[in-house]
Amino acid sequence: MRYIFVVLLAVICVHFTNAQSQSKKDSITRLEGVTITDTVLPKTATGIIASAKVTSENIQNYSPVDMVSAINEIPGVFVLSGALNTNKITIRGIGARAQYGTDKLNLYYNEIPLTNGTGTSTIEAYDLENLEGIEVIKGPKGTAYGSGLGGAIILHSPENTNKESQFKNNFTLGSYGLKKNNLMFSHSDSKLSLKVSYGHMETDGYRENNKFERDGVLINTSYQINPKNKISFLLNHIDYFAQIPSSISKSAIEEDPKQAAFTWKSAQGFEDNNYTLAGLSFQHKFSTKLENTTSVFYTYLDHYEPRPFNILDEITNGYGFRTRFLGSFDFLQKKAEYTFGAELYKDEYNWGTFENLYEDNNGNGSLLGQQLSDNKEFRRKFNAFSTLTLPLNDKFTAQIGLNINKTHYDFRDKFNSGANNKNAKRNFDVIALPSLNLNYDFDQNYKVYANISRGFSNPSLERSLTPEGVINPDIAQETGINYELGGQLYFFKRKLHVDMAVYHMDIKNLLVDQRIGEDQYVGKNAGSTKHQGIDLALSYTTSISSWLKIRPFINYTLSDFSFVEFIDGDNDFSGNPLTGVPKHRFNSGLQIQANTGFYWNTTHQYVDEISLTDANTLYSDSYNVWNTKLGYRKQVSHRFNFGLHFGINNIFDTQYAQSVLINATGFGGSEPRYFYPGNGRNWYSSLSLAIKI
Repeated sequence: MRYIFVVLLAVICVHFTNAQSQSKKDSITRLEGVTITDTVLPKTATGIIASAKVTSENIQNYSPVDMVSAINEIPGVFVLSGALNTNKITIRGIGARAQYGTDKLNLYYNEIPLTNGTGTSTIEAYDLENLEGIEVIKGPKGTAYGSGLGGAIILHSPENTNKESQFKNNFTLGSYGLKKNNLMFSHSDSKLSLKVSYGHMETDGYRENNKFERDGVLINTSYQINPKNKISFLLNHIDYFAQIPSSISKSAIEEDPKQAAFTWKSAQGFEDNNYTLAGLSFQHKFSTKLENTTSVFYTYLDHYEPRPFNILDEITNGYGFRTRFLGSFDFLQKKAEYTFGAELYKDEYNWGTFENLYEDNNGNGSLLGQQLSDNKEFRRKFNAFSTLTLPLNDKFTAQIGLNINKTHYDFRDKFNSGANNKNAKRNFDVIALPSLNLNYDFDQNYKVYANISRGFSNPSLERSLTPEGVINPDIAQETGINYELGGQLYFFKRKLHVDMAVYHMDIKNLLVDQRIGEDQYVGKNAGSTKHQGIDLALSYTTSISSWLKIRPFINYTLSDFSFVEFIDGDNDFSGNPLTGVPKHRFNSGLQIQANTGFYWNTTHQYVDEISLTDANTLYSDSYNVWNTKLGYRKQVSHRFNFGLHFGINNIFDTQYAQSVLINATGFGGSEPRYFYPGNGRNWYSSLSLAIKI
């Protein structure tokens, strides 16, 4: 595939050789920034402004393969990373009870929904080095993006608007055999915008049975047909292979954090994925006051995963559409805005399990045995949404929104027949999810907002089953109401920026997992939780001389989450702190930038202890991790620039758990495996080149 890609780039280069560059923008940094929104950004919807922002200056703090740390700078957002292919994103504690991945939030790529039919999202399927930015809506305020309890994450692919043609390449070497290369060609003129990139990455990993290799191609193009019509096409393909060391026990992480779980090492467990996203969008401007963007899309996932207990083979085909209208009208001699639209996502999930005969394979790892199950699932979810933003006066703005969701599951057991067949369907009732945002701008330096919104989360189809494997109609959707106050404040001639939010969310029909086998869980509604906390971000930017700028920052998250009512069998956990969430988190750092091209960034992360059991009988250790990065960027000429970068992660070689598995169970007398060790001290170095043609 990589050779075909090189030939494609050569053809494109020849075609656009005569293009000339007009922009002086730094072309080394590929990921423009991560934007955090506590309300919907004007960039993607109408309404209240963003309440916080992490720019490309924050992204450059870290290695090109460590975007998890950049996302973890966001107060209220915490990514537990068991490996490059195993990430669990929690927003204000929502999703903390997920076992191995991300759920209870909605993931989008531009205007295309990526979260599958049962609410699972896999951000690791995308090379973040190819993205322009990421928006994060914390809590169910994102009416136009599904009103999930956790919120929404929106990945933005770049669109070249600089009217130039250029090549960019970023090559990285590092510890554990790390090699990563990202090659991109872009072109833009008055009609056509095109970006094509190819990325390859490989690493042996920190732990045993931890190799990772990924190839990816991204094509993002748009064509301006005329002033009113624009068509866009997006293709993202990722092919990756990842060995799985899995979680280990407390005694194992203390003895040697590099070791893999014994059974996973013996089976040489891994996952092999081919993932494709294709989307076609059409944008039409009816007038200066009304426009529409409609997208149709298709997603494909081929996943093969040998585990010690069985081998999982699955194929998912997803498709759907999303349409959104944006409009404005005059209201009290001011501009009022509205948006309305709908999205439909359907997928067909085929999965089966097989015996893993690795114990009979002479130490050669997994071996396919007899089939154990064969299933097909049809999942469908529909969202309709609308918002209205009214400027009540020059300073005060109100936004009301409504999202309506309808979800349907259809499960087919193709392996069993007759009385043993477990075919089942589940139609959830239509659920209405309103939202109210109020925003008051004292002036450009002092802005405050208030929000009240309702959100929900569906149980996955598998969690909707009884232990006998049939649909349990008593499993209800989780619902919650979010109350929030926040604001953005600037002091000392806008050098000091304070971004703060205080929130309280009550969640009912709490969904909890009950483990009934080594790889079998069922769900049940076990009570309610209370989520209250503070998200605080402070940064100070100043020039200490004509050529040197510094920016210290501190981000703090207080997570005071607890079970209000939680009865699990004979156990009453009511009043206990919520499992899987640290109460305190600090992220701090110092960025130093010289106009000569040199920069030096140092960051620190503190994570408090995490409760690992609902009874709060076992906690992970708190930890501090320090990273540093030194770099130099130089504009050699109008057509050529380069950058050199060197960094060290985990400077003091801290031993810590970067992710945890809650309520782990030991089988066959073995110790429960709660911990995914973080990497030890490691280094990386990058060379970036950009050539305009």
